[in-house]
Amino acid sequence: MTNSSENIPARSAAFAGSRINLPGLILFAGLIAAAVPVFWIGLVSLAKAWSTAEYSHGPIIPMVSLYLFLRELRRMPEPAARVSDGWPGLLVMVGALALAILGNLMKVADIVTYALIFWVSGVVLSIFGWARGRRHQLPVFHLIFMLPLPQILYWKLATFLQWVSSVIGVWLVSQVGVAVYLDGNVIDLGVYKLQVAEACSGLRYLFPILSFSYLFAILYRGPLWHKLLLLVSAAPITVMMNSVRIAIIGWLVDRYGIGQAEGFLHFFEGWVVFLICVGILFGMAATLQRLAPTPMSLSQAIDLDFEGFGGIFARILRLRASLFLGLAALLTALFATLWHLTPDPAANLPDREPLALYPLALDGWQGGTLRLEPDIEKVLGADDYLNSVYQSPAEKDVVALFVAYYKKQTEGQGIHSPQVCLPAGGWEVSNLTEVPVDMTAAGYGRFTANRAIIQKGLDRQLVYYWFEGRGERLANDYRAKLNVLIDSLTKGRTDGALVRYVTPINADETDADAEARLLRFMDISLRPLPKFVPF
Repeated sequence: MTNSSENIPARSAAFAGSRINLPGLILFAGLIAAAVPVFWIGLVSLAKAWSTAEYSHGPIIPMVSLYLFLRELRRMPEPAARVSDGWPGLLVMVGALALAILGNLMKVADIVTYALIFWVSGVVLSIFGWARGRRHQLPVFHLIFMLPLPQILYWKLATFLQWVSSVIGVWLVSQVGVAVYLDGNVIDLGVYKLQVAEACSGLRYLFPILSFSYLFAILYRGPLWHKLLLLVSAAPITVMMNSVRIAIIGWLVDRYGIGQAEGFLHFFEGWVVFLICVGILFGMAATLQRLAPTPMSLSQAIDLDFEGFGGIFARILRLRASLFLGLAALLTALFATLWHLTPDPAANLPDREPLALYPLALDGWQGGTLRLEPDIEKVLGADDYLNSVYQSPAEKDVVALFVAYYKKQTEGQGIHSPQVCLPAGGWEVSNLTEVPVDMTAAGYGRFTANRAIIQKGLDRQLVYYWFEGRGERLANDYRAKLNVLIDSLTKGRTDGALVRYVTPINADETDADAEARLLRFMDISLRPLPKFVPF
């Protein structure tokens, strides 16, 4: 590694003087203080997310970004004495602050946290100017890795990774002579069954490994295609190694019993997977260097020079008070004041009865309720739910009704689509379509619902479900989420529910027969529902 101390100028224009620059520090502190109220719910959301296993790497990300920023400060020429092109940065800040206020009004912390990244980008562009500041954006956008995914994307990604890890893991177990069968995300070993839960999807390794590969690609000395290859390899490496981990647990359970899937071994294997993924990335970098026209050792290929960082970091204490720093602080303070004076949309939840009081006798149908397993209840995250099965002497089989009600869908987990939950239980979803439904007689008018036939072994069932939201019924989960955001602003309400009907398709009846039975019960059971899921 080269000695970079000679590249550190003795004096800086933007960070001038040998002593602490009090006016500049006061302006910078005012800038940070003014931003706190605007981004507060995002900061709280980050703290909660960082307490989970999937995002526990979050607190490290800002420190890594600071390291990347200091590297660039050390290696780039000193900024100009006066910045004249800071206006684009102020425009970026305006957009970021407006987005943050919108997220606050909607009570969507994810919007606020992403706005925070753009605000930081705008601050850098304002202080350094467009020409120089845009060259410091890689450290800024590395901060994205500290943010949690929106819940709807998280669950879909977790479900997909669970399925991939299960398929590959079962194949690996079978290669060592173990009789194994995959039923959804359940690995059936005969005597024992292993549930490949959401925690085993690999997300807790994927996020930090993606962050590490981003840093690795920046520090790597080599052609651009080398950097891109190292960056895009992180995801498949993580998924493959997580599958190996699941396979090892399956083999140990088959050989030594179910206790091998719990406790310290499960935790230990998780850390081993992470470290192996890091080792594979280093191995790839070493291999790429050997194939390069002018190969270097791995220590030369990875730039980890920390020399001179103390002096570079001290420049922050000598930050000069400038026009654009002052404007950035003033702009942030104005938006903070605007947010303070903006009336918060009032929560206007109508009165409702708890679903525990939903009638079990409905025009000849007699029902019984079932409680969900505690771990399923936790994942569901509903404020109230109904899980019941109804039977009528006049009908050939039962119809199950499930309703999950949420008071707020912009804070917390929100509704999970059955497309996410059903495959995890081993049900194969087929013939999923949106169909028109006429429930005018029940007081629900005409709307569109999802219709699916699910199968598990020889068992087949017909499913109807939709998302109930403040008097509107929607089949598409993305559109339902969008309506939640709109109604949070226009109505001050984000409550809603998932409504799902299921009935078996018997071997001696057609799909149409089962569907007619389901629709007959739907017409009866929807009539009292507005008392429990208000329009």
